This record gives sequence, structure tokens and C-alpha cells, in this order.
Amino acid sequence: MIHRAAIIVLASTAAACLQAGCISSSKLQSSHQASVGQQLSDLDRAYREGVITEKEYLKLRKAIIRKND
Repeated sequence: MIHRAAIIVLASTAAACLQAGCISSSKLQSSHQASVGQQLSDLDRAYREGVITEKEYLKLRKAIIRKND
């Protein structure tokens, strides 16, 4: 269960990074883009399950909100 939550957080972070232009490739396409609400929900679940620390949670939450503001 913890590994699944970690994968969800990593996938959400990678998707956010791709959308923000951290990685550039004309051939790279995402087949699924999680909504902001889903990303925040996944992040909250990872925090509650102890997969990430409070500091990591706050940093990632801020990044998700900033990216979609």
C-alpha cells in the first residue's frame, strides 16, 4: 500500500514537472493527466500514510497549487 502511494506521488510530481517544462521532448506525451484535485488528494493520502514528510507534503502541495494558479 505504501509503495502504491509513493508511485502515485512520484507520477503526479513527474506529470507536474513535465507540464512545467522541466523536461523537454517533442516525443514525450502523457496519456493521463490528473486533475489538480486528484493530485492534491493523492498527495494528502501519501502524507497520511507516512510515505512523505510534512515538509515534503507542504512543498509539493504549494508547487501543485502554484502551477495551476
